[in-house]
Amino acid sequence: MKIKIKKVILVVFMQLVIALIFVIGAGWASLPVYLFFQSYFADIIIPFAFYFLLTMQGDGNKFLNAWWKRALVILALTFASETLQYFGVYALARVFDPMDYLMYVIGVLLAAYVDRKIFTHAFSFWD
Repeated sequence: MKIKIKKVILVVFMQLVIALIFVIGAGWASLPVYLFFQSYFADIIIPFAFYFLLTMQGDGNKFLNAWWKRALVILALTFASETLQYFGVYALARVFDPMDYLMYVIGVLLAAYVDRKIFTHAFSFWD
């Protein structure tokens, strides 16, 4: 199987797992976990997921070929979305929360870590 196809399969699988987590939700969890899930989970996992969607474009795209470029693009988009919420323009959510900026950074840094430190060692096709 070609490297690009393997990478796409892995990224699509990750996206499906993330979607499944949203469908299942955290109604089964303790109150602190439930509150975290409701308040900040999406703010971490959406930038994480978007980062990996960009990895599929990065192979043939000079602008997205480095992890830090993908990270900056995702941070710029999520920060713009949150700032627009402050001004009453809703894109990804409807409530402005300054803590969301921190959650976006955590999500992107986690994605970059998984990309560069875990996947490059776990999968021979991941570069």
